[in-house]
Amino acid sequence: MKFRPLHDRVVVRRLDEETKTAGGIIIPDTAKEKPMEGEILAVGPGARNDKGEIVALDVKAGDRVLFGKWSGTEIKLDGDELLIMKESDIMGVTASAKTSRKAA
Repeated sequence: MKFRPLHDRVVVRRLDEETKTAGGIIIPDTAKEKPMEGEILAVGPGARNDKGEIVALDVKAGDRVLFGKWSGTEIKLDGDELLIMKESDIMGVTASAKTSRKAA
């Protein structure tokens, strides 16, 4: 990706929701709501505190996160529909990025 967010902003790709209900009913595209779960693609370096020091973000690329229904700004980059939002718009992390396990 040729885009780097600034400060405490992150770039998120929405994850597709299920097209069937638990009972097997297929949901048409016109009835679907935009998903509120996504994967972080890129993060900024962090915001500055009162002392001027950069405070790193708690999320990282690869994390799956939940965010508000109307959070972020929608952009189209390289044909992908993405969201740019502040870290404070993220409600929580559902799955962390895979980390390498150290050999004992």
